[in-house]
Amino acid sequence: MPNPILVLNSGSSSIKYSLFIPGQIEAIISGLAERLGEPEAHLSIRHGNTNQSIHIPNADHRFALEKLTLLFSDMGIHPENLTAVGHRVVHGGEYFSESIIVDDDAFRKIDSCSHLAPLHNPANLLGITTMKLLAPKVPQIAVFDTAFHQSLDPQAYLYALPYEYYKDFGVRRYGFHGTSHRYVAQKAAEILQTSFDKLSLISIHLGNGCSATAIRDGKSVDTTMGMTPLEGLVMGTRCGDLDPSIHQFLGHKLNISIDRVTEILNTSSGLLGISGISNDMRSLIEASDQGHKRAKLAIEVFCFRIARHVGGLATSLNQIDGLLFTGGIGENSAAIRQRVLDNLSILGFDIDQKANLTHGKQHNHLISTKESTPALVIPTNEEWMIASDCSQLLSS
Repeated sequence: MPNPILVLNSGSSSIKYSLFIPGQIEAIISGLAERLGEPEAHLSIRHGNTNQSIHIPNADHRFALEKLTLLFSDMGIHPENLTAVGHRVVHGGEYFSESIIVDDDAFRKIDSCSHLAPLHNPANLLGITTMKLLAPKVPQIAVFDTAFHQSLDPQAYLYALPYEYYKDFGVRRYGFHGTSHRYVAQKAAEILQTSFDKLSLISIHLGNGCSATAIRDGKSVDTTMGMTPLEGLVMGTRCGDLDPSIHQFLGHKLNISIDRVTEILNTSSGLLGISGISNDMRSLIEASDQGHKRAKLAIEVFCFRIARHVGGLATSLNQIDGLLFTGGIGENSAAIRQRVLDNLSILGFDIDQKANLTHGKQHNHLISTKESTPALVIPTNEEWMIASDCSQLLSS
């Protein structure tokens, strides 16, 4: 059996991990270390049909990864025998347009992007540093959320601000969820039996974080998230697009700092802010069905904004060969897909009700009628995409 590839997604208080055999799309082991730094910290591990949870009170990232590698060793998988460790890194700035093997120079460049993703890049780097200590001879590979969108032209990524802000401070649109959009677009090419570099697609990733991307000839040409993941679609707790003057207005009205306003826009807005009850779409649909007016309103705003952005993204394409739904909501909520496609009838979408209710599983991913512009549900697999990038980098 080939030596496996470990994929890590290190967050500020959690580590999501998966272990892949090169060439296989399903992880052989996966799990999550969460609530790190708290007395309730624990490590879950799924291996085959078994699930295990281990209490690791007050564990930090290093202790959690040490514990994880010890568990791997008990299974006969020693850290030094890993093929590679692939790390999800949120922000690569303008430095990285593809995945890279991390050396000292790459590490410094990732660190220099930390001001653009202060909640993410430092945690991602912590994962890299820790695995270098635990497996010093194993290649550490960074796969960037922003890399896929580095193909955007200036007309798509520049803000209409004084140009020196871009040159001096890197103020521009970067886009995120790139690994997910790239995966589902490549999968769509297989399903539609067309070369990836000849397709025009719109990919919609809907989860707690949401974004949509226009893909032409295999490249991202426009996307909804901006310099940070706050821009674009309405999300679970993020507001998406809004008048930037609202920052100042709320600061004055509430007598709070700009930092506090930004925190509200990121953590108390979106579906949660409108509904007042939840950022979970399943809970909102249930509440809406029971007559909760603000839950219904949150869903309506959410779907309207998606359709409006898809309409805007369509202007970057010469045709639409497919509209792709992915992410937790995109893959699992027939009701949301129905609303979005109903709002997009002007672009030639006509939903197949039966196929939509089964999430396209019995219809080769398609949820649209034969006469419609194709709409598909494609489950994302960012972890496998990271493992695949690791294999390709090392083989080349």
